[in-house]
Amino acid sequence: MSSSAKEAILAAAKRTAQAHGYGGLNFRDLADEVGIKAASIYHHFPSKADLGAAVARRYWEDTAAHLEAMLAETSDPARCLRQYPEVFRKSLESDNRMCLCSFMAAEYDDLPEAVKHEVQAFADVNVAWLSRVLSAAAVVSAEESEPRARAIFAAIAGAQLIARSRSDISLYDALIDNYREAGLLPV
Repeated sequence: MSSSAKEAILAAAKRTAQAHGYGGLNFRDLADEVGIKAASIYHHFPSKADLGAAVARRYWEDTAAHLEAMLAETSDPARCLRQYPEVFRKSLESDNRMCLCSFMAAEYDDLPEAVKHEVQAFADVNVAWLSRVLSAAAVVSAEESEPRARAIFAAIAGAQLIARSRSDISLYDALIDNYREAGLLPV
């Protein structure tokens, strides 16, 4: 199987997991979407757990790269903090999907250990980035940056969940505006 087939499997698995979570990953359905035989998926991903861990790892790695690129594009960390909610909004813009790792976190008790590890890594990457940028923007002290980062991450993930449950992206936008008005997010 070519690396392009592996990438197609990962892309299809990402879309599926964003819409249906880890529980929605099904080799037969993914194979149909990609246009290969289900048995071919096992060449790169011997089990559903291996596929779930790989797609979650790719998701947090891509997110981390995006966050670092956002920071590299500007010398204004406050601007990055204002742009951060857009990272989660993009999932909602794509057929009312959710952040893949947020969706999987809701299934945490049923996840294999390897997938749990990658889901936790996503949260850790986001919180570490937010903490660093909050400190750089002098929004909070260094001691307060991690708790504030966790609150921001949780609030934005929660806003995405509420908006998805209503299929209403304007609700997401309103919640983000409310977080800004309340002082959780910088204006």
